[in-house]
Amino acid sequence: MKATLAPSSSLTCIPHHKLHSFRSPPPSLLLKSPRPSSASMTTASRGNLAVTAAATNSVEALREGIAEFYNETSGLWEEIWGDHMHHGFYDPDSSVQLSHSDHLEAQIRMIEESLRFAGVSDEEEEKMIKRVVDVGCGIGGSSRYLASRFGAECIGITLSPFQAKRANDLTAAQSLSNKVSFQVADALDQPFEDGKFDLVWSMESGEHMPDKAKFVRELARVAAPGGRIIIVTWCHRNLSQGEEALQPWEQNLLDRICKSFYLPAWCSTSDYVQLLQSLSLQDIKCADWSDNVAPFWPAVIRTALTWKGLVSLLRSGMKGIKGALTMPLMIEGFKKGVIKFGIITCRKPL
Repeated sequence: MKATLAPSSSLTCIPHHKLHSFRSPPPSLLLKSPRPSSASMTTASRGNLAVTAAATNSVEALREGIAEFYNETSGLWEEIWGDHMHHGFYDPDSSVQLSHSDHLEAQIRMIEESLRFAGVSDEEEEKMIKRVVDVGCGIGGSSRYLASRFGAECIGITLSPFQAKRANDLTAAQSLSNKVSFQVADALDQPFEDGKFDLVWSMESGEHMPDKAKFVRELARVAAPGGRIIIVTWCHRNLSQGEEALQPWEQNLLDRICKSFYLPAWCSTSDYVQLLQSLSLQDIKCADWSDNVAPFWPAVIRTALTWKGLVSLLRSGMKGIKGALTMPLMIEGFKKGVIKFGIITCRKPL
């Protein structure tokens, strides 16, 4: 589907997925910070500040939970799945029996398909990429791949001190420290100047962001004029015309997943598109790749049930065990069409 926008923007939504009319971003995408208008606060303004303080504490608790979750579980993931902490990309409805190495190759294919979808595949476009930021970098698999692929400098950021250290150690072992580095930083308040990066990469980190609007603004802020932004993320389904919210059973399913994986409120692909449009970004494209990632979660569960997987899981601690027990809910969400695996890409105007 194509939609005609203002002259500064274009939108293309690619097959299997039809977006309905775009609504204003729901309140769950925004963090509001009311402030008193005078030194003498009314009861209402005190109440607003109390709500704001509670929201701030909640966001801080989420941030700490995310960091602790990945501090505890990243070693487990690396031991079994290597340094790419994201889904693989597969041909839909493939009946071929896949080996573990096939799944690892599918993770690399996810990177390549994301670049292709965003239009970063021709030689001229590739030459323009000199600086990359990996927002939510895990232990650096994508960062090292992209740096090697483009001969670019890459900086990865994560909330997890364990991930940042492990990513730097792996990078040094591969003699890439002159090109690639990692640090602990908040994706909602990135420590970079405006317009620094030719490619802004977010592979499965958007689902952790409590303020989707601020997240998208930060991605756009650090992108260089003409730079590409690639967001690959878990979403809930787009709401149908006239729907105001998900069905209660759908929301309940997502809430159960949130508790184990330290996720805030989910949003849809169309919500992301709306946010990108509000910033007058160009060449906005989106697609539903749910069918292309379908084999991944069953494969993760199978590896968790091997002797090596069980031993590693027990060593990882309670957060890892809770996460493992939640994996069947992800499969249920995908099968019932509640969870969607979305890619959203765009370009910052020159």
